[in-house]
Amino acid sequence: MRSFRAHALALVLIPTLLPAQEEAPPPTAILPDDGMGYQHIERFIKVLETVRQNHPDGDKLDYERLINHALEGMLDSLDKFSGFYHPETYAYIRDEDRQPEVPGLGITLAKSKDFLTVTAVRLDSPAFKAGIVAGDRIHKIGARDAGKLSLALALTTLAGRPGETVKLSMWRRTDHEHYEASLLRTVIKKVAVPDAMLLQQGRSKNVGYLRLTEFTAPSHRELEAALDELEDKGMRSLILDLRGNPGGLLHVSVAILGEFVPPSTEVVFTKGRNPAHNSPPMKTLDRKRKKREYPLAILIDRGSASASELVSGALQDLKRATIVGETSYGKGSVQHIMAQPGGTALRLTIAKYHTPSGRTPHEIGITPDLVVKISDSDRENLALFRRRTNLTPTESKTLQAWNDPVVEAAIKALGNIGK
Repeated sequence: MRSFRAHALALVLIPTLLPAQEEAPPPTAILPDDGMGYQHIERFIKVLETVRQNHPDGDKLDYERLINHALEGMLDSLDKFSGFYHPETYAYIRDEDRQPEVPGLGITLAKSKDFLTVTAVRLDSPAFKAGIVAGDRIHKIGARDAGKLSLALALTTLAGRPGETVKLSMWRRTDHEHYEASLLRTVIKKVAVPDAMLLQQGRSKNVGYLRLTEFTAPSHRELEAALDELEDKGMRSLILDLRGNPGGLLHVSVAILGEFVPPSTEVVFTKGRNPAHNSPPMKTLDRKRKKREYPLAILIDRGSASASELVSGALQDLKRATIVGETSYGKGSVQHIMAQPGGTALRLTIAKYHTPSGRTPHEIGITPDLVVKISDSDRENLALFRRRTNLTPTESKTLQAWNDPVVEAAIKALGNIGK
């Protein structure tokens, strides 16, 4: 029992051992002790020692490995955006200042001592189409044992050349089943506004269409330039397509909102259980270069997440735009990376974003004003439209026969607004 108590004391002290640059949560954020904390920790230590004494694979039973994987399970149980970074993954993120992502496959990875694990899958990416989900482990990349590769080498091996196929041997932790996946590497275009055009002309208006793919540093500048050009061509109303947009930078979403609402408009705030994670309402700039007061429709789908949901939700709350499509993904939370002892770190959800009315899209999504049923065929044809400059004759014929039901609903809504 003495060893249990010693280990328990060490675990209790872990939250106070944050590096100097990390700010410990204020006392008001700590949940009240129900008097059972020590007993639960002691139970954990008893299980830990029972495993070490009885499991036959001695090479898997060192304390660091067991405790790190236990912490991994704890973070995974909270929500799908929290996680535990093993030393190799955290070192990569810290040193490279970027997520361990393979854009051409649409996956983000994490590496422990033994496993290469998928932590996120981008919608409509090669990984998504192959049925890979977050939490799946990659056992082999081609013929190579993925568990023996460093994270950096695994990322390089997976990246490869666009147009080539990579074969993966996978293991699904939830089902305890092995499966094979074949992924075609794609080219990722770094253009925030790939489409900006006039769709329809009439006596009272010209309808502009603009697609925004992400909220990165160049996004606001590209969108602003595209709007200027469309307005010079006579645009009188706008369809802003955020379908499949996974989000990005918060300050960029606030800047883009500033194009369509009055100066100094409150558009978003964060709220957590810890008061230190609450933010006052964030406002658009107090000055505008140009007024853009024409009717606006926003297109969203199940792949619209994070900043896309903030923009569409804020414009919906402010009665500034009509939201068209299907309910969005539901990612309205804030994550913070907190360094921990042993070279590990937590990616912990600390707060939720809220739109001006006080609602959050977290795990709910944004419900459109006009819900449009989107079929698998519509999704396939939308993908053809987005690569319309590189189609086979058969694909071109298929695309010509298709009308985008979401765009059509938006045009109708804008027409009604204009009356």
